[in-house]
Amino acid sequence: MGSTVGPRGRASRLVTGAVALLAAASLNTACGAGDGSADDGGKDGGAANATGVDDGATLTMWTRAATRPQSEALVKAYNASHENKVELTVVPTDDYQAKVGAAAGSRDLPDLFASDVVFVPNYTSSGLFADLTERVDALPFAENLAQSHIKAGTYEDKKYVVPHTLDLSVLFYNKDLYRKAKLDPEKPPTTLAEWDEQARAVDALGGVDGTFFGGNCGGCGVFTWWPSIWAGGEEVLNEDGTEARLASATAKKVYDTYRGWVDDDIVAPGAKDETGTTWTGIFPKGKVGVMPMPSTTLGLMPEDMDLGVAPIPGPDGGRSTFVGGDAIGIAATSEKADQAWNFLAWTLGDTAQVDVVAAHKDVVARTDLASNKHSDADPRLVAINELVADGHTPYALKFGQTFNDPNGPWLTLMRDAVFGDGTSVDQDNEAVSKSLAD
Repeated sequence: MGSTVGPRGRASRLVTGAVALLAAASLNTACGAGDGSADDGGKDGGAANATGVDDGATLTMWTRAATRPQSEALVKAYNASHENKVELTVVPTDDYQAKVGAAAGSRDLPDLFASDVVFVPNYTSSGLFADLTERVDALPFAENLAQSHIKAGTYEDKKYVVPHTLDLSVLFYNKDLYRKAKLDPEKPPTTLAEWDEQARAVDALGGVDGTFFGGNCGGCGVFTWWPSIWAGGEEVLNEDGTEARLASATAKKVYDTYRGWVDDDIVAPGAKDETGTTWTGIFPKGKVGVMPMPSTTLGLMPEDMDLGVAPIPGPDGGRSTFVGGDAIGIAATSEKADQAWNFLAWTLGDTAQVDVVAAHKDVVARTDLASNKHSDADPRLVAINELVADGHTPYALKFGQTFNDPNGPWLTLMRDAVFGDGTSVDQDNEAVSKSLAD
């Protein structure tokens, strides 16, 4: 997921760009041709709505540096096989929201722009994206798209984005350490209790640690803790993202487990101060038994490490994941909506998803392609792809200030719950709700 909620520096401190977005709120989806009213076939939900137009247009596109490799691969493959040409601009991740906000205010957005999926609601509610409802629904595989991304980009019953890059939270476990601890390397934890038992068994070997987490990293927490709450059948927020439900009995069981690891020194050193800048670098050293990680880090693991991948479980079972990454849409001001849609529809098709995305060992955006000629070579990739169907992407307009800001209330809840005595969770949850509602 890029930078806000998980992998590759997901703990980066981001500017939400809220002020700039408010300045752009006067934009709406009637601008330009973004509402499907363009010439060349966007008028009546027919074939052009499904495939767009490939007539040699030049399209502009922005994406964050965090998703550069996949964005560049898709653009390169598209440009090589189409009359249209996409000109990609990669923006430093920490500058991205401010740049989009400024461009929206001056009505100078590119034809296409991606966004960290958790910030998509800020853009949809400000009218920056064109309405893609008819176009998305016309895709023959619409129901197989990552629904968590589609839902995050739905505003007032209209769909504004499609998945661009996906990053999931999953458990990584070291099979060599499992064998040494007399654990079955083919039986990863299926409950939080089993995770606890297995982490403690590895830790008991001495010279290694049971688990690890980013304890001073709000983004790491939402990315890796929330799936255990979802797997337990609970929600973390209300439907419109204005109220926190992070003090439920299930949530408290999750916090209690992590606090037990801290109290009993089952966690690798540095967890309390880990801000997210190095948290994904701990497991590859081969000294940690089992920990939640971004799925994108699988390809970065040492080739000689025997590791397994499993869903993040709830206290008593279940499975879930935080579906992060970037979603992408057409700017409401674009005058080339049909051509831009041609690119988006192509990126979701079989050729792009299998021969570009899966070939690079990235998570595919369609559940019907979870098993394909590339992923089938590694059962771990199939497992990750299949997990998309069980995933969630939270919806909240105040996500950044509440959950990513190091001075925000969620990080206070995290630290009080795990490094404190856990008695302030209810009070801290109220502070999170206040931030979401303000």
